Amino acid sequence: MRKIILASASPRRREILEITGLKFDVHVSDYEEDLTLPLKPGELAKHISLKKAETVAVKYEDSVIIAADTFIVFNDNLLGKPHTPERAEEMLLMLSGEKHRVITGFTIIDSKSGNIFSQSVSTKVYFRKIDSREIKAYINTKEPLDKAGAYAIQGMGALFVEKIKGDFFNVVGLPLCELSKNLGEFGIDILTTCA
Repeated sequence: MRKIILASASPRRREILEITGLKFDVHVSDYEEDLTLPLKPGELAKHISLKKAETVAVKYEDSVIIAADTFIVFNDNLLGKPHTPERAEEMLLMLSGEKHRVITGFTIIDSKSGNIFSQSVSTKVYFRKIDSREIKAYINTKEPLDKAGAYAIQGMGALFVEKIKGDFFNVVGLPLCELSKNLGEFGIDILTTCA
């Protein structure tokens, strides 16, 4: 079977891909994300995932490269990772009692044929009202500092989520259903490959 490369430093993406049973290697892309590019959110997510995949694909002659990028869209604002407690608090106060979209762009590149597929997937997430005491306690766990939108739906951030509309794994960082469908176009049928 062909080598599959996940071009991501995200442990969440690695865990999601491991669910499939596929054997893959990780090669972190050194592409610097820029959320200020003048593109619509879905196009921006695809663009960043494409650039991440391209920087890794040039290092492999015959592999399938998978890359992704995830961010939050709230009132036309893009929310990436907060990195600081202050920014995490700002983001969580914004999202409290509101709905937002989580957009993940993903790209698959066949480094041998040069075939490329990019797509973005959007999921709506609805937050309950969160008080400042809860926000401070959550930030103290350090969980939100390296998560888009300052929360992890697969972690303690789930305590704030009333409901979602769309793909749960998309919110975590890799839309598994769409990814698996499109890997088939690259000759990787997950169910028969891993059965």
